[in-house]
Amino acid sequence: MMRIISLVLAFLIGLQPALADGPEGKIPGRVNGAAIDTNARVLAATGGAGGAYGDEGYDNRGRRLPGGNGPISRIKDIARLQSARDNQLVGYGLVIGLQGSGDSLRNSPFTEQSIRAMLENLGIASEGGRARAKNVAAVIVTANLPPFVQSGARIDVSVSSMGDAISLAGGTLIMTPLKAADGEIYAVAQGPVFIAGFEAQGQAERVTQGVPTAGRVPNGAIVERQVQAAMGDQSLLTLQLLNADFSTAVRVTDVINDYSRARFGKRVASEQDSRTVMIRKPEGISPARFYAELENLVVESDVPARVVVDERTGTIVIGQDVRISRVAISHGTLTVRITETPTIVQPEPFSRGVTAVEPNTAIDISQPDARVALLDGPDLETLVSGLNRLGVKPAGIIAILQGIKSAGALQADLVLQ
Repeated sequence: MMRIISLVLAFLIGLQPALADGPEGKIPGRVNGAAIDTNARVLAATGGAGGAYGDEGYDNRGRRLPGGNGPISRIKDIARLQSARDNQLVGYGLVIGLQGSGDSLRNSPFTEQSIRAMLENLGIASEGGRARAKNVAAVIVTANLPPFVQSGARIDVSVSSMGDAISLAGGTLIMTPLKAADGEIYAVAQGPVFIAGFEAQGQAERVTQGVPTAGRVPNGAIVERQVQAAMGDQSLLTLQLLNADFSTAVRVTDVINDYSRARFGKRVASEQDSRTVMIRKPEGISPARFYAELENLVVESDVPARVVVDERTGTIVIGQDVRISRVAISHGTLTVRITETPTIVQPEPFSRGVTAVEPNTAIDISQPDARVALLDGPDLETLVSGLNRLGVKPAGIIAILQGIKSAGALQADLVLQ
């Protein structure tokens, strides 16, 4: 009896690897010591979810795990397919139903012409006297037509006044054809206009919040014609990076090729320039399913060192990789205040004198502490701390950054807006 039990246990132990392979058979192969299952997912060589693949590895869904310290992003978040692009639409229309806040027809003659044309199209004769309506405004309607949209779908539209209307609140956009750059009509917009701002005025004061002359019509346009952007017959996909960078393009190519070698047994991607990656679709899989597998792969993206300065609002954005060589900075302003306090001199009674104005000028000169500070920015935290130690406002920081750039000590691109 013991001998029979031993033979049965030996048979079950030998059968266990075959059962682990699943109904489709044994594991196809291994990559650098990491096994690949029948779904082309890289498994851990010693078990677990994150198998080793060289120095970086894959997770249990076939997505590569970068080993660097840069920002980790999915391909779908940093790139777009060239065939999956939006198309811009524009049209001219009228917003009606305004409560006396529309265009003044004397200053906006195109509004009166549009009203007459609309009435004639509706079969109403409008010849004769001039219109005096104040509840109509001429507007420009814009929209983005998403990729792969079909006829009958609805999209949002934006409405902006082009006359001297005060507000579009409570108005309704009447039927407005939307055209693309080729002159063809792709959508028709109509519906109530929603705005975020308001305006209230009296005889001596006016209060305005937001922009009451621009609004949106949610789902206000119906697509009448679809853009030909089918993916069914594409064997070559073009991937466009949102931010051009050679390092990121090469990393995206490497990530896709590492996955395709494990999944299909060959390389499918090649970088073309700092923005474009060409991907050749393998046989036996649809383009949509193929890109769905690629778009969730993670990559360590890279961006150039850049400082963006908006002098109008005083906004400063400093990138993570911005570095400043060791420099000495002195920042201070000289303030000269001139105060005029004229004195009125009255003559003595019955002296036949005249009233005179005697000038009295006070000049005050002050200069705040203009300390000389050493600024060294080997990393972003040190740079920000050094700028804060100077105790200057954003306008002063902008001037300092421009001076550092002119001195050649700012190791980044300075963008002025």
